[in-house]
Amino acid sequence: QALRQISQRTISTASRRQMENRVSENQKLFQEDNGLPVHLKGGAKDGLLYRTTAGLAMGGTIYALYYLLLSSMPKKPN
Repeated sequence: QALRQISQRTISTASRRQMENRVSENQKLFQEDNGLPVHLKGGAKDGLLYRTTAGLAMGGTIYALYYLLLSSMPKKPN
């Protein structure tokens, strides 16, 4: 049981040292009036995620409309 207490204590103190409270930094970043929408204020990574998501949504919409059009056409008899 002593070994378990020691291992739990080292894990909890190690994680406490690594974590930093950066809430005030993030508040300054997201409240800054720079003309960007909030979903793009995180930088290039947010822009890439936004463009990827928009592209996939657009591609899925086109794919669905294409197959809707394809299935609405009558099949030619052979």
